[in-house]
Amino acid sequence: MTKKYFCFGLTTIFILSILLRFWGLDRFNTLVFDEVYYAKFGSNYLTNTPFFDGHPPLAKYIIASGIWLGTHLPFFPTDIVNGLSGSLLSPWHYRWLNAFTGSFIPLIIAAIAYQLSRRRSFSFLAGLFTACDGIFLVESRYALINQYIVIFGLLAQWLFLLALASEGGRRRLFLVFSGISFGAAISCKWNGLSFLLGIYLIWLFAWGWQWIMNKYQLSVNQENTIHPLQKITQIKIYSLIFYLGIIPLIIYSIIWIPHLKLDVRYDFIEVHKQILQFHKGLGGNTSDIHPYCAAWYTWPLMIRPIAYYYQTASSFKDPLPVWGPPLPSGSGKVIYDVHAMGNPFLWWFGLTALLFLLIVFVWQFAIPTIRNKNKVIATPLTIDIWISLFLLFNYAVNLFPWATVHRCVFMYHYMTSVVFAFLAIAWLVDKCLASYNVILRGSGVTITFIILIAFIFWLPIYLGLPLSPEAYKMRMWFSSWI
Repeated sequence: MTKKYFCFGLTTIFILSILLRFWGLDRFNTLVFDEVYYAKFGSNYLTNTPFFDGHPPLAKYIIASGIWLGTHLPFFPTDIVNGLSGSLLSPWHYRWLNAFTGSFIPLIIAAIAYQLSRRRSFSFLAGLFTACDGIFLVESRYALINQYIVIFGLLAQWLFLLALASEGGRRRLFLVFSGISFGAAISCKWNGLSFLLGIYLIWLFAWGWQWIMNKYQLSVNQENTIHPLQKITQIKIYSLIFYLGIIPLIIYSIIWIPHLKLDVRYDFIEVHKQILQFHKGLGGNTSDIHPYCAAWYTWPLMIRPIAYYYQTASSFKDPLPVWGPPLPSGSGKVIYDVHAMGNPFLWWFGLTALLFLLIVFVWQFAIPTIRNKNKVIATPLTIDIWISLFLLFNYAVNLFPWATVHRCVFMYHYMTSVVFAFLAIAWLVDKCLASYNVILRGSGVTITFIILIAFIFWLPIYLGLPLSPEAYKMRMWFSSWI
């Protein structure tokens, strides 16, 4: 792919993301799903109203900034307003900034893909597939906070990769900004810490592999192209602790200051005790606690997505209903549904791609060792292996810690993991398209078109477009989706 077409492709992806997020942004003049918390909390910051929330404050600051800017800029529509957030606002006011920032997620993922591989085709596919996912589109269209963990976490990892590809002062500068971004991710929700842990895991693996090579005096023939992650052992432990330990902690602490000045009931230590107590009190992970509770191991297969908004009307000419779930008992002729679910085929293909990368990694490392009677052998870490390590480690560290969480959790918690599945399927499709084998090239094209068609097919329930009961049921393939 030439640079010209690459830039054109990414620009098209960004424009598409912008249009899908802003089109009909005020369609539901109400508070959708957790907007009942976060739109109110954003408004509370602007009205100096103290409140407690079970998450760190950064994402709510951003929503508050969007409200403030939206009420001071002249081009936002104000003919549709409500007072549900505690202030008289248009839905545009508390949603527009999320829609704008969410449009950059495909570009950030494309930037990571390019930095991992220097392949424009891989980068383009990664951005395209991300733009064709549903749950990121839905989350970006409302005043919710989950997308900000992903934005700051991925931005931090991209900056870290840039640091590895740089030297001297540029490296230190990128590491500083990476640490700041990691701190910002954790300041949205604590599980933003997983993005940082992914880097630590790769760093430990690289040092462990180098130690084994040195201990057994082994050498390998590396590829001529040096992958950025091959330079990760140039980051000494004291640098790692400072840039990716102390700096994130400082940023996290500073971000709390405005909130603690507003709500003086708790100091820094006490508010964290209250947050822990809050999460412990949410109950078990069963439908008795919340109808959309979903165990962590069900997320990759998308077994239990969430209806953020569901209402019926008697005809397409009726005014739009303004209240969301629980599901109404009446049987209307028109259904308005905003479903927080991914692109099914993108998620399933992505999971398959990760399993394939895992099998390849085990085949190239574990099997040769077994065949050589458990003797350590010199295995070259190719670019493909480094990319596989990056994707597998980050996916695992963002998913498996949820196995230890016993409170009610939801499928949107999988957003921090599934982005690496997007990268995995984009990498395999790119490999297929670059192959001389006709069957592999055909497979790559087929997978791409299936993902695109699936996105278009489920788009009405991402955007909350009116559907007939038959059209709605056509998209609810499993009873657990409803």
